[in-house]
Amino acid sequence: MTEPNSSGRVHPAAHRPLRIGVQLAPQHAGYSAYRDAVLRAEDLGVDAIFNWDHFFPLTAPSEAEHFEAWTVLAAMAEQTERVEFGPLVNCSSYRNPDLQADMARTVDHISAGATGTGRLIFGTGSGWAEPDYVEYGYEFGTVGSRLDALAADLPRIRSRWDRLNPAPTRRIPILIGGQGERKTLRLVAQHADIWHTFTKLDDMSRKIGVLHEWCAKEGRDPAEIELSTGYTIRGFGPLLETDAPPRLYELGFRLIIPAIDGPDYDLAPLVPLLEWRDRVNEGA
Repeated sequence: MTEPNSSGRVHPAAHRPLRIGVQLAPQHAGYSAYRDAVLRAEDLGVDAIFNWDHFFPLTAPSEAEHFEAWTVLAAMAEQTERVEFGPLVNCSSYRNPDLQADMARTVDHISAGATGTGRLIFGTGSGWAEPDYVEYGYEFGTVGSRLDALAADLPRIRSRWDRLNPAPTRRIPILIGGQGERKTLRLVAQHADIWHTFTKLDDMSRKIGVLHEWCAKEGRDPAEIELSTGYTIRGFGPLLETDAPPRLYELGFRLIIPAIDGPDYDLAPLVPLLEWRDRVNEGA
């Protein structure tokens, strides 16, 4: 796709509050430590908690403890009371799309509690970790074939949600992770409520312009899409760059998600972000 004529583009987000999430890596710790981290993060005041959908640790040692995404999400639905939560991100390759929809709907209901409204964010993507595919017997394919499969899966997931009994408690928000300009950002424009990216800060405005151009082609108001970013435990992401929080806010990002690893799950990095969130939202 050609570069849009939109240098210096920012995203419309004045109507959205700033939110702070956290990705708690489900690795390098026993389940009791992970459960404790989830509860501590909610008590600290984060807005959303995410895990990931892999079968092995993403950092060494690769043979360390690790837990599966959706069974952990079901437990998080029961354990928490307030936060939104979800996978960052579900790998659409690993499960039939209708099954994904049914699993998500069920977790949505588990999380509803006394309010009657679920809290699941359906974060999803096309997959990338080849060892997961090889060890668990899935066809790895190519980047293009995996994105094409995701494009076919997303309408089936929405369609299945419309047919399930009981239906989801709310319109489950879809988060799509990735930054490819020809396919991924088109899928974001077509389907996503949230776009999560690890684009470098200096290229972020241009990437937003590409998303806006896809929104124009798809008849979508870009203001409907919340922008999300942060950093990974593997040491990359724009939140790690100089003066990142205010620069991301100016670009229109309203969901900021740092990643924290086991076994200790030190939540101290969240404190200044939560204080910043409160200052920004009080002054908005």
